[in-house]
Amino acid sequence: MTAADPTGAPAPQQRLPRVVWILSAIAICVAIGFGILAPAVPVFAREFGVGRTAAALVVSMFAAARMASAFGVGKLVDIFGARPVLGIGLVIVAVSSGVAGLSQNYPQLLLLRGAGGVGSAMFTVASSSVMASAVPSEVRGRAMGAWSGSFLLGGVLGPVVGGPLTAISLRTPFFFYAGTLMLAAVVAFAALPRVPRLPRSEREAAQPVEGIREALALPKFRVALVADLAGSWANAVRVAIVPLFVTEALLLSEAWGGYGLAVSAAVNAALLLPFGRWSDRRGRIGVVLVGGIASTVGMTALSAPPVLWLFVVAMVICGVGSAAQAVGPGAVLGDVANGRRGSVIATYQIIGDVGAMVGPLAAGALADLSGYPAAFALTAVISAVSAVFATRHRRAEAIS
Repeated sequence: MTAADPTGAPAPQQRLPRVVWILSAIAICVAIGFGILAPAVPVFAREFGVGRTAAALVVSMFAAARMASAFGVGKLVDIFGARPVLGIGLVIVAVSSGVAGLSQNYPQLLLLRGAGGVGSAMFTVASSSVMASAVPSEVRGRAMGAWSGSFLLGGVLGPVVGGPLTAISLRTPFFFYAGTLMLAAVVAFAALPRVPRLPRSEREAAQPVEGIREALALPKFRVALVADLAGSWANAVRVAIVPLFVTEALLLSEAWGGYGLAVSAAVNAALLLPFGRWSDRRGRIGVVLVGGIASTVGMTALSAPPVLWLFVVAMVICGVGSAAQAVGPGAVLGDVANGRRGSVIATYQIIGDVGAMVGPLAAGALADLSGYPAAFALTAVISAVSAVFATRHRRAEAIS
């Protein structure tokens, strides 16, 4: 509930800190470039004469490197602070992407995308650390909504620009992505506030430094981890499986897959800030619960017999779930991570990356073996587990 003055009028809404808008501007630059590059990467890899599996490995290498380096990045944030780690991470992705556009063979491309994954981990862990430490809890839900919306906006704009660039050359998106990342790095170094780092002895004397073990003891953090896994799983399955479902089950053109994903993205974007306000005023777990329920219902609808109108309804409901799953767990992470070691944020990132990697593989395998209903039903079960976890935590809060 919002605070009120003695006359009964609600208190004015607290403004979001300037750092949120700086991080949002950086996010737009990153997401635009990634939205341009992502579709071109496997096609470019195929030009070196490799098969589809090897081409997909280039995409997986980026995510695998992110996961493998996350805990090391968390330690870097603890030692050097978020600002330099964030900026240097962007530079690493920019340089590796630009050089990848000059690759002369498949192994070069594979290694350079792996290097980009390390830089991406530096950027994401450090950005989350800034959100956790610099944004007050009272507005953290709205801040997560604005930040997530910036990634979404950039992701929508990217493919619009990417089509003409890819038509010029499959190498061009790499260079454009490098340029947007360098712009983001300039913004990071120039605009993000520098946080003075106290000597380690003084930091530890000022407050207890807690890590992932203490965070895992908190029920709401466990809820956030499960929701992060389920949300990342569901988002990745939609992107990877829905276009195939549209052409092979609904028997529609490829354009309808894009329309469905666009509908889901539009609903997502429209609800990010409202869910952020709800999270700040009425609690995080309620938003997490809505996300789990909506995603379960949407994926269950997709597993029904293929009908166009039901597909559109399902994508709308999935958009609701995606927005709630972006805001609620992220706000919980900010609450829990504030004042703790970077391993807390690194763990959260790794769990999301696991969902994004395993989800499409599991759903794709089920689609091959049993059809699309089984693939979407599995994702619905994963989302339902998240909802159950959130429900149990809300009941525990009510009893206490």
